[in-house]
Amino acid sequence: MKTRELGKSGLEVSALGLGCMGMSYSYGVPPDKAGMVKLLRTAVDLGVTFFDTAEMYGPFANEELLGEALAPVRGKVVIATKFGFNIDLKAPRGLSGVNSRPEHVREVADASLKRLRTDHIDLFYQHRVDPAVPIEDVAGAVKDLIRAGKVRHFGLSEAGAGTIRRAHAVQRVTALQSEYSLWTRGVEKEILPLLEELGIGLVPYSPLGRGFLSGKLDERTEFAANDFRRNMPRFTPEAMRANRALVDLLAAIGKKKNATPAQIALAWLLARKPWIVPIPGTTRLSRLEENLGAAEVELSPADLREMDEAAGRIKVLGERYPEALQRMTGL
Repeated sequence: MKTRELGKSGLEVSALGLGCMGMSYSYGVPPDKAGMVKLLRTAVDLGVTFFDTAEMYGPFANEELLGEALAPVRGKVVIATKFGFNIDLKAPRGLSGVNSRPEHVREVADASLKRLRTDHIDLFYQHRVDPAVPIEDVAGAVKDLIRAGKVRHFGLSEAGAGTIRRAHAVQRVTALQSEYSLWTRGVEKEILPLLEELGIGLVPYSPLGRGFLSGKLDERTEFAANDFRRNMPRFTPEAMRANRALVDLLAAIGKKKNATPAQIALAWLLARKPWIVPIPGTTRLSRLEENLGAAEVELSPADLREMDEAAGRIKVLGERYPEALQRMTGL
């Protein structure tokens, strides 16, 4: 597996990481834990060194899963986790609003260290911006954790340009994690140039559009009652039918490159900037192997121009999130 540096931070990771949320949370009934431990260890064997989790995934279960699976290889891997929510197991999705008060950040760090069975967190993201807490205070809290040796790098998620600048002035921001894919391109106009200017890496989550860009879903797909895509605007039958044009584009390019739509979608991200590290998630070995194969797909400048021009003619139907979730999390 090829490696990449996240911005100019010195943090080197595999060119493709592994988003682990779906192993414990959001996509229907969680898979068997023993199977997920095996998958995580297989990912390491295949060259993955970058694993993404959060206290809210479960809640808590995903960090515990990674702690168990990665403990034997802890020195070989980079673990990213997140703070920034009040966890309430009785609330919808286990959350009751954002919380980045410095004392809460410290509490989350200590609890995450125990669940992850480690003495340090490689990359500690603020999961969502807390409008009630100045970002300077948040960055200062993480800076203290870095000085204490509990955290190595600071990250932000879904933050705007002004917030990124202010945080970076207090404590270097190593990476921004935001949704980015062929059907979610909001970071391109303002955020990508800022990250390049400041030397910050980008970690795109949902780089396969929560599975849609793989070509495995269509308007006939039935989601489980506890699969959060069931209530997402882009996953209505009407939206999936309209957005199929993007999958057709990926398939057409893939036919030329002997690659799958998922591999083309990931290769497109890898080709944008050398400091972009996507974190596709999966619970299946065959999908893991398919995704990692994207690192070997070469897209030329002409390929990228063709894709951008074609994608520009496709109007994506549906918002990223339902309105209620967007209000609660600031997504």
